[in-house]
Amino acid sequence: MSDNRRPRLDTPRDTRRQIVRRPSVDADAFGVFAESFARYMGTAKFLLWMTMFVAAWICWNVLAPSDLRFDDFPFIFLTLMLSLQASYAAPLILLAQNRQEQRDKVVAEQDRQANARAHADMEFLAREVASLRMSVGEVATRDFLRSELRGLLGDIEELSRPSVAHDQQTPPDQVSRPGP
Repeated sequence: MSDNRRPRLDTPRDTRRQIVRRPSVDADAFGVFAESFARYMGTAKFLLWMTMFVAAWICWNVLAPSDLRFDDFPFIFLTLMLSLQASYAAPLILLAQNRQEQRDKVVAEQDRQANARAHADMEFLAREVASLRMSVGEVATRDFLRSELRGLLGDIEELSRPSVAHDQQTPPDQVSRPGP
């Protein structure tokens, strides 16, 4: 009976149940919160509210009656609160920056791939244009055809002039007619 209670070496142990469960945090949701927090802290609205809060704190603790003051001149409690706020803000801002850096890397990689495709397309088009230029070099151009046609027209006009001049010198009844 004692053999059944001993753990076997060929089977994995059962996982232990934890007495206190660790909280599960959705990293993406926390990252979105960190980004929104960092965005808000970078606004003029936040700076204005923080300035008003600190000014109200100082005014209350300087101008209020002595028995209503809760943080006297060195403002130790205000310093503690601002330090606490900064200690939470710094890691949230860094997390937001890291997430933005990851997005920037993805965008940069996509841009690099798009640039590589565009470069390959430009090289292809340059080769095609060069090929077209080579084949157009072998084809008669419009200017070449015009000059050749003008030359032929000039030749036709020269050939037709002597026959017109010859017809005018010869009387019409002496013009040779083709035979029957």
